[in-house]
Amino acid sequence: MLKTIKKFFAFCGEENRKKFETSIWLAVLQAFFEALKIPAIAAMIRALLEGSVEIRDILISLGIMVISIVGAGLIKSKSVMLQTEGGYDTCARKRVEIAEHMRYLPMGYFNENSLGQITSVTTNVMESLENVATRVVMMVCEGILTTTLIIVMLLFFDWRIALVLLFGFGLFFLANGMLQKAAGRLAPKKIAADERLVEKVLEYLQGMTEVKAYHLKGKKSAELNDAIYENSKINTDMELTLIPRMTLQNGISKMTGTAMVALTCVFYCNGSMDALTAVVMVISAFIIYASLESAGNYSALLRVVDVSVDRAQEILATPQMNIAGEEIVPETRNISARDIGFSYDKRKIIDGISFTIPEKTTTAIVGPSGGGKTTLVNLMARFWDVDDGKVTLGDRNVKDYDIDTLMANFSFVFQNVYLFHDTIANNIRFGNPDATMDDVIAAAKKACCHDFITALPEGYETVIGEGGASLSGGEKQRISIARAMMKDAPIIFLDEATANVDPENENELMHAVSALTREKTVIMIAHRLKTVKEADQILVVDQGKIVQHGTHDELMQQDGIYKSFVGERQEAASWKMHK
Repeated sequence: MLKTIKKFFAFCGEENRKKFETSIWLAVLQAFFEALKIPAIAAMIRALLEGSVEIRDILISLGIMVISIVGAGLIKSKSVMLQTEGGYDTCARKRVEIAEHMRYLPMGYFNENSLGQITSVTTNVMESLENVATRVVMMVCEGILTTTLIIVMLLFFDWRIALVLLFGFGLFFLANGMLQKAAGRLAPKKIAADERLVEKVLEYLQGMTEVKAYHLKGKKSAELNDAIYENSKINTDMELTLIPRMTLQNGISKMTGTAMVALTCVFYCNGSMDALTAVVMVISAFIIYASLESAGNYSALLRVVDVSVDRAQEILATPQMNIAGEEIVPETRNISARDIGFSYDKRKIIDGISFTIPEKTTTAIVGPSGGGKTTLVNLMARFWDVDDGKVTLGDRNVKDYDIDTLMANFSFVFQNVYLFHDTIANNIRFGNPDATMDDVIAAAKKACCHDFITALPEGYETVIGEGGASLSGGEKQRISIARAMMKDAPIIFLDEATANVDPENENELMHAVSALTREKTVIMIAHRLKTVKEADQILVVDQGKIVQHGTHDELMQQDGIYKSFVGERQEAASWKMHK
């Protein structure tokens, strides 16, 4: 229990840890004010027993009670405010820290760790920490502190009853240990089930077209149902396992109170305890219920807190790429690779590739699917680090650059465009957050998307769906190009920007690409013949190697993959439907 609390406080960071520690000390003070009810009641009972109740006695008792209630209320308010601030601020900071940390993780991490797992950590896990963990940790601490303070106070009234309470306190912690052990076995399963459920829900929603096409029947639907039932089962198992142990724990606290009342009666009857002390002991027996039960019931969730902290820390502990480097402004934007190699899951993807891309030239990368084209581009942009050899920009190893300085040289237009759930203007401005509205409009005009944007009901302030779901493929591509224009980087990576575009949009999109790439170094993964023929050089990649290298005319003189590629494209272009 104490180990989990300590781990949680360390997770919170220095500033928020101080808030929680202050809150705990306030809880001690609150417990003191709560305990003042005992002497307040004792003062009144003494007067009653002595048969001489005066206004002074009533005022003293009432005054102590008012001080107890008001003091406890004010302190609890401040304590809860500190807990709330600490909890929400901790999780807000950790979400930002996780996001910043993931920016510099190698792309392989996102292949090994599903979107569902990452989403679950940043949503379910962090929500659990900000809402549940704060309450759990503080209620457990407060319950233990309040009970401890009551034991100390009872020592001044009757040490025998205080020892009974102390013995019951010990039994309570033995039962709590059993509860913690059971929760420790189940908490990782619960978190894993939550992650799998989020993963399957996201997968199901992202594949909704296929789901509808197959009438909700099939493997993916079955996997989602299994994840739902698994999540339901683990939560049910957790309740059924913990409730008996919580009942035992609560039973011990009630039996402790019963033993206190019984022994008080015995001591009073045999004359070893006066009436005033006896009444105080009976009242204390009832007060102890609430303190121990609140601590015990909430402590069942401490293991979930423990695992939640571990899940968040796992991401933060994942080694980043070595991003520390120099803020280099290269003299040229030539890109070179020298005998580079790269493996993924022990499978060789890039094997001894070398090439040079002069600045302000266009290089097309073609080849069979799975041959390593996208991986090669990712290595040039340092989304991954090479295992062997080196990639250079301006004759300097890309690893020598500070990562943000390196990225300032690159703009990207991917085949699958992602737009954020925000206004169109802000999606374009993503390439330059400080850009004015005039700059946004100018970029949109160059990217041939101004007309369709102004035709929308809210124009540039139109909020588009997550991922750009409310726009066509061509519209998304053009906004992506406008975004790249806003960045105005000297090197442009194009991952077949026209591959998924309908013929009606293709002409405008090609004009946009032409405007984007003017006077730039262009590296494109291409599948369409007309986007390849004009390239200054063509790299043909197959099975992780460059198997051909040259211009279109040079490669057409050779028998090989490229000539076959051109033949297939020409045959497809000449295909017609006959009536």
